[in-house]
Amino acid sequence: MAAPGILPCQSIDALIAEGAIAAARPFDPDQVQPASLDLRLGARAWRVRASFLPGLGRRVADRIADVAMHELDLTAGAVLERGCVYIAEIAERLALPADISARANPKSSTGRVDVFVRALTDHGPAFDDIAEGYAGPLFIEIAPQTFSVLVRAGTRLNQLRLKRGDPPARVVRSVSVDLEAAVAGFRARRHAGVIDLDREDGHDPRDFWEPLAPRRGELLLDPGEFYILASKEAIEIPVTEAAEMTPIDPAVGEFRVHYAGFFDPGFGTAETDSVGAKGVLEVRSHETPFLLEDGQTVARLVYQPLTARPARLYGENGAHYQRQGLKLSKHFRAW
Repeated sequence: MAAPGILPCQSIDALIAEGAIAAARPFDPDQVQPASLDLRLGARAWRVRASFLPGLGRRVADRIADVAMHELDLTAGAVLERGCVYIAEIAERLALPADISARANPKSSTGRVDVFVRALTDHGPAFDDIAEGYAGPLFIEIAPQTFSVLVRAGTRLNQLRLKRGDPPARVVRSVSVDLEAAVAGFRARRHAGVIDLDREDGHDPRDFWEPLAPRRGELLLDPGEFYILASKEAIEIPVTEAAEMTPIDPAVGEFRVHYAGFFDPGFGTAETDSVGAKGVLEVRSHETPFLLEDGQTVARLVYQPLTARPARLYGENGAHYQRQGLKLSKHFRAW
């Protein structure tokens, strides 16, 4: 049997060619990443009164009928309001081979504007995890937390990592926060305008973010606020591995780090001329204020093997976050 591992881009391309991953319209040229597939919004979304899981034996479409408040036409574009929950169709659908499963995660740009997203499948008992051999449609739950956002059919909010078997964790590394710079982070402004999620470099960051200057290497996180910070460590993802950022034990601190968890092979490597790239951390404090210190561990980076070296590496054809330090999402002009 083939060794377990995450599928590289050429294997994803093969699944598309075989019809195991399909869509009603052609795939975008840059939709397949080195070890993941960007998913696109479909034509319809629904404002719902509550999040839900379909559970075994039930379809997502049936549950939407139970909780929908109104339907939105995404072909013309629609504003998703902060504080509300939506379910949208995904343009892609799956008919996976029996030995292939998948896991979804927000794209980096989605997490950096504090939009919480999770994938749903028919009969699915959990968010984001897609069972081996799944055949059926995909849906996405969208919950903007801080900013209202404009989306359309084709907007990419999450991505899919496909895998064979149960890839082992080769390495687990700690990630700490850097609070030494004069501007060490940004805090989101609560009453900002709408962010167009298909408009790159099109928003003035000063309208949406407040720069933060830590004192004595410390930063006080206020409950309910959203922060963009950076890792102290440079992140390097070998070309035959992929990695996922995971939160640390909640007992270590009353905050949540990193919505967007996938790092593709080649990030931060000499092969892609991006040595020294940092991890950007999306941080939200919970019920109590928390004093974050420079160098404090805030997340773990879990490395897993690929089934083969990818035909393309992260950033070879250019990427918004290829050599990043502290960096806002691609929607904003440079500070």
